[in-house]
Amino acid sequence: MIREELHGKLKEAFSLPVIHSEYSMAELLSQAFSCGNGQYQSPPWMKILIRDPADPLSPMQPGRTGGINILDLANIYSCSFIATQDLGRIRPDGSFEVLGRFDESEVRGCNLMSESNF
Repeated sequence: MIREELHGKLKEAFSLPVIHSEYSMAELLSQAFSCGNGQYQSPPWMKILIRDPADPLSPMQPGRTGGINILDLANIYSCSFIATQDLGRIRPDGSFEVLGRFDESEVRGCNLMSESNF
């Protein structure tokens, strides 16, 4: 079941206008939150960067789809940078979307939708 289908069923079952969710990694101290439509906002100390899927050292322009990198300055005494196997894009308003996983990447995280944890 894809995210939109699950969210549609939840909204219908519970008479909700939107589904709120969060995006993070167990290794990080910060989370990005969504108030619906799969658009996430991160706090000012957590930066989302999109990289070229074919070249991990090349950043992508906003609006282009690529791999999600996360810088989390809340991780003072541990790793503050994670290169995920998630695909996403930065929106013009600075929010970001999680679109899925790289082909052939490991299934990881708290759920298999690769988009949100409820």
